[in-house]
Amino acid sequence: MGVEAGAQTARSRALAVLRIRSRALAVALLPAAAAVVLLAGGSTGHLVGPGWDAARWAVSVIALLVLLAAVGVALVVARARPAMTPTVPIAEDSAPDLYRMVRDLADRLDVPAPSAIALTPDCDSWLEDRTHRAHGPPSPEEQDDAAGPGGPAHRRSAAAPVLVIGSPFLWWMRVGELRAVLAPVVAGTGPSAHPDIAAARRFVQGLDAAVAVASAGNRGPLSRTVCKGLGWVSRLLLRSCRGHAAEMERGVAAAAAERAQAVDYGLRIVAQEQVGLAYAGWDRLLTRVALPAWRMGRWPSRLDVGVVAALTELSRRDRLAEGFASRLGERPACDLLEEPGAVDGAVSLLAARLFHGGPAEPGPDWSPVEWDQYPEEVVDRTWRTNAARLHRVLDTLGVRRTAESAAPGAEGPTLARVLDHLTDPSAPAAGHPPAAHGGPAGHAARTDGRTPDDDHDNAGHAHACHDDDLAGTTPRGAALAAGLSAQLAREEAESAGPRAPAASSAIPPVGAAGPDRALWDDRALPLFPLQAPRTSREILTEHITAMVCCAAMDTAGASPGLDWLDGPSLLVNGERTADLGPRVLSLVEGGDPAPLRAWLTELGIRPEKPVRLV
Repeated sequence: MGVEAGAQTARSRALAVLRIRSRALAVALLPAAAAVVLLAGGSTGHLVGPGWDAARWAVSVIALLVLLAAVGVALVVARARPAMTPTVPIAEDSAPDLYRMVRDLADRLDVPAPSAIALTPDCDSWLEDRTHRAHGPPSPEEQDDAAGPGGPAHRRSAAAPVLVIGSPFLWWMRVGELRAVLAPVVAGTGPSAHPDIAAARRFVQGLDAAVAVASAGNRGPLSRTVCKGLGWVSRLLLRSCRGHAAEMERGVAAAAAERAQAVDYGLRIVAQEQVGLAYAGWDRLLTRVALPAWRMGRWPSRLDVGVVAALTELSRRDRLAEGFASRLGERPACDLLEEPGAVDGAVSLLAARLFHGGPAEPGPDWSPVEWDQYPEEVVDRTWRTNAARLHRVLDTLGVRRTAESAAPGAEGPTLARVLDHLTDPSAPAAGHPPAAHGGPAGHAARTDGRTPDDDHDNAGHAHACHDDDLAGTTPRGAALAAGLSAQLAREEAESAGPRAPAASSAIPPVGAAGPDRALWDDRALPLFPLQAPRTSREILTEHITAMVCCAAMDTAGASPGLDWLDGPSLLVNGERTADLGPRVLSLVEGGDPAPLRAWLTELGIRPEKPVRLV
């Protein structure tokens, strides 16, 4: 499909969408037209009589109600704000070279230049129409564009969409590669400028937003009835438009791709390989490295720098790229930004909000962390927090702090206590703590206002929810996993609260760099959760691994470390240990401590020695 064929398909489908809009308007006007005919007939002496008079009143009332409903639906569709992913807007004065490159690309493609540029913490790029924001306050980039004659607003069409660029592309790709990747995206501004396509898109987006408005809860009976009618009409129109809208977008994409063929075609093939590589590294960095920090209330402030380190390490290990060193010698695309560090910080905060849904404001419990501080501030703290939680749950299960044969002074939290509980047949297997008053799980020892029965109910519920996951696990391991799951659920429930847009005050300002607050709807955060909820087996394995790492650090001189691809890691004599996981799984799944004990002995780790917790 060529440029003209794709554009023609898009225009024809856009006209089909607009025809549906016109038909809906005609249906809404039909009762009013019938009422006019009846009223005109009565005034001229025709259509008279009791029957016609009743018909005139009935049709007039129906026409008025239909017109009011149609006006209400039209207003909601016209003014509703379609859902958009929040982005970090980039002002032109903070990235003049980037804007210049995009404008030159648009000139080569003979299409209108995008009205603005924004970054997203994802490996994707697209055009986003934000003309519906005319009802709200202007964005920072719009304010900048309106500052005087001859400014960018006079050189670009006000209807041109915003170019959204994936931030990992800027840091990982070279300038030429970024231009090649953006060519088909920027080419899409041509069809977007066509009035029929733009009108069809606004209509479909308005219908989609109206459905969302109608689906919102917390309304009274009358409002629910009105919203039910609004939702029915909007869904009906949306179903009618769906096929035509999909074909229209396919035509737009085909025309843009065909137009971009003449720009950096050979380089684009190489750049697409880097897109796949960037996506793999970004996903691994978020799930393995950023997520543990977010769970601890810290957000890495240089995620894009981290993805470069992760991909460099991946390329070094697997030898993915030929001539990799020479490629790194070329100019990176982030050089097109005036202050890449500050922009990276703003994008990193936005990523934490989107993928994790952090607290409303940066503060003591939600603060940035630099990569050189990550092992001490995140890894060490995570392990010790998990180990402390593990011992609290053991307390509620009534597990003794020390064995009868333990050496004096070993009454603190030890790894031996965990190993003995999971392998000692005499240890309690149920999640219900002993009822002795004043004991570690008794009523008198509680300070959180809960009773042991509450713990038992929560633990039993968590256990029941993960029966399949814990199949094959020993009864003692299952009870401990259920207790940990219940404890984590309580902690998450206590820390949850109303969320508000994150402030970017912790980030040095760079023009308009910072999350676009007008696009936030924190009721739905996190918008893109990284992982499914952890299973009880995974939670138990994670906590036992943390306890082993704490014992290694406190008794064998090990240290916390950061692996760019695998996240938190234990360093022994400066080398990363890669063989701990299978030994912990052997203990969790089969109750066999022999592989883990042999590993501890080999590295000189003393499980009977108390460790420091938080």
